[in-house]
This record gives sequence, structure tokens and C-alpha cells, in this order.
Amino acid sequence: MQVNGARFLEDLHRLRQFGASGVGKGVVRPAYSEADIAARDWLAGRMQEAGLAVQTDPMGSVFGLAEGRSLLLGSHSDSQPEGGWLDGALGVIAGLEVARAAQEAGGPPVSVVSFQDEEGRFGVTTGSAAWAGLRPRDSFAALTDSGGQTLAEARAAMGARLGDWVDPARFHGYVEMHIEQGPVLDGTGEAVGVVEAIVGIRDMVITYQGEQNHAGTTPMALRRDAFQALSAFNSALNDRLRNVVTPATVWTIGHVRLHPDAHSIVPGRAVFSMQWRDGDADRLARMEQVIRDTAQAVAAERGLTVAFGEMLGIDPVPMDAGLRDALAGAAEAVAPGRWRQMPSGALHDASNVAQLMPAAMLFVPSIGGISHAFGEDTAEADLLTGLDVLARAVTRIAG
Repeated sequence: MQVNGARFLEDLHRLRQFGASGVGKGVVRPAYSEADIAARDWLAGRMQEAGLAVQTDPMGSVFGLAEGRSLLLGSHSDSQPEGGWLDGALGVIAGLEVARAAQEAGGPPVSVVSFQDEEGRFGVTTGSAAWAGLRPRDSFAALTDSGGQTLAEARAAMGARLGDWVDPARFHGYVEMHIEQGPVLDGTGEAVGVVEAIVGIRDMVITYQGEQNHAGTTPMALRRDAFQALSAFNSALNDRLRNVVTPATVWTIGHVRLHPDAHSIVPGRAVFSMQWRDGDADRLARMEQVIRDTAQAVAAERGLTVAFGEMLGIDPVPMDAGLRDALAGAAEAVAPGRWRQMPSGALHDASNVAQLMPAAMLFVPSIGGISHAFGEDTAEADLLTGLDVLARAVTRIAG
């Protein structure tokens, strides 16, 4: 099996044109957007040209299927609202190139997938979560994005493209190649990371309801300011988590919406996201309790009410030892002494797929550790090294 590096890079750059931001190599390709659907149509065509049978599932995930039972490679092709060109796309195009090379060589059988909405417009790794059956599949339609649109409404744009669910039993394993999205490999000068485990993540929306009032005539002592409650919550939470977390634990308030969002009005409502990540499921649960207790304490102190939205997320997931060994052996063959075993601090579709079959992940460096931004990039030499490692690992797995 001989992968074609030039063809791989050409496809990767072609995919970047769908939703190109006009700023560097950045892309704007959120799930179910016009650019996302156009990219999936293009991918479906490339899969067909590679000799794969295309099937799009009810969520919009696009599969290119080899005959018989196969190894599944891939990732996702949707992006953050201001995304990089490699996040997800790299794993899809690398998987496509290996599957195409395998077809050209007469085997082994390799399939490829681009999962829908990994970036969480409607939740957390939504497309692969639905495929894995992590919650009732009919419940996903009611999920809403930050603008209030339901998944069902957005998904309707895919029209007749949607088909049946792909049977997971036709795959014996899943490998996902991805940029690190962090600074470790770039900082050490190493070429490859073999992922040991993917951290767990929890994500929910919290709402403070206070009292909307005039910004010029309402005394500070009498205000029930929802934003001030949010600010107090953030400060208190950082202090209260100190004895619970480790240096690797992270938590983020990433989205805030104030009502009525006007210069001269004390905000009566603050709706914000609360996300936290760690490699230990018990610690994630302890953090949840601290978050809830802190939010309620701040509300009581300031005369507000607090409401908690649905908890989303996934537990920490170890990668399959056998697939990891295959990746490690390939990494040592391609980049001797320049690879490492490492955790993933970002969530990936592999977390969900691991509930169905053995799964593993391969990282390549991110320049400056930048991701989820237009400045995201990786040297082409590193991309080609990763592709070579992936192809060699697939041969080892098939053997």
C-alpha cells in the first residue's frame, strides 16, 4: 500500500476552500451550514472516486465504505465558528488517502467517515454520539444551538442526502488522526503523539435570573444584577476548586448572553456555558457539585434565582492497547525517538466510537499550540509524517 502525499495535500487544501474565511488558512464551516453541506458533497464524490460506497446517516455523517468488514478511519469536517483548516479535516483526508491507497493495492479493506457536528453546535460530538447510541437517537432533533435553532431545523438543509444508520458491526476498529491542538509536540520538536486516553468533559448552561432595571437610577446596593452574579460566581469558583483539581484540569466559561444586552439597563438575566475537563471521572463529579453549590450560594447571597440546563459530556476514555501498539510501532519506524505517548486534552469522536469498538488516536504537532482559531497550522512535513505513520499502522493492524 503506497500513499500519495501530493494527492493527500491537494485534497486537504481543496477541502479548506469550503468556507474559507479569507484570513490565513482559517475556515468557517459550522455543522449543517451551506459550506459544511457543500464540503460533504465534495467528500462523497472523492469517496466514490476512491471506490468506496457512500452512505450518509440520519445525522449527516458521511461514510465511504469498503466491501466487507473493515477498519474505519476518519474524524469530522465541520468547524468552529472561527476554525482552523486542519481540525477534523486532517483525519478525514488522511483516512481518505489511506482508504484510497488500500483500494489501489487490493487491500486491506479500509473505510472512512466524516462525522457531523463534532464541534458541538448542538451539543458535544453530536454526530458520533448519535451513531454510538449514547442517548436515544430521536432525542437529538430537539437540541438547540446558541441562536435557538433546533438540530432538526438545521438538518433539514441536507434534504434527501440523509439515509440509514451504518451498522457498526461492519468495522473491527477505528483510528483517528488529528492535530494535537496543544503545545506539547511543537514545544519538544517531536513529530508524533500516540494518544493514551481522551479526557472526560462536562458541559452545561447556567442561568441567573435577577431584576432588569434602570442603570442610572438604581442604587448599587439594591441591584439584582445578573452579570454581577456571574462575575462573583467565576471568582468564587476558582477559589473553591483549588483543592479539587490538578494542574491538568481545566474549566471554562466560554459563552455569555445577557438580557436585554443594553448599555443603560441593569441586566436581569445572564445565561452562560460552563465546561470542565479532566481525566478522572470522580473528579469531574466532584467539580460538578462544587459548581452547582457555588452557583446556588451566589444566587442566594444576591437575591437571584439560578437554573441549570441539561448536563452534556462524556467520561474519560482509554484508547485500545492493541491499536496503540500498532501506532507506536509505526511511529518508531517513521520517526525513531521523535514520538511520545500522551493524553488528549480535547474531546474527539474517538471517545464515542470507543463505546462500539477498539479505538485509537494519532497526533501531529500544532504550530504554537494554536487551534480553534484562524491561525491554526501544521508544517506540511509533519502532516506527511503523520500520514506515513497512519498508513504503516493500518498495515500492522491488518497483518
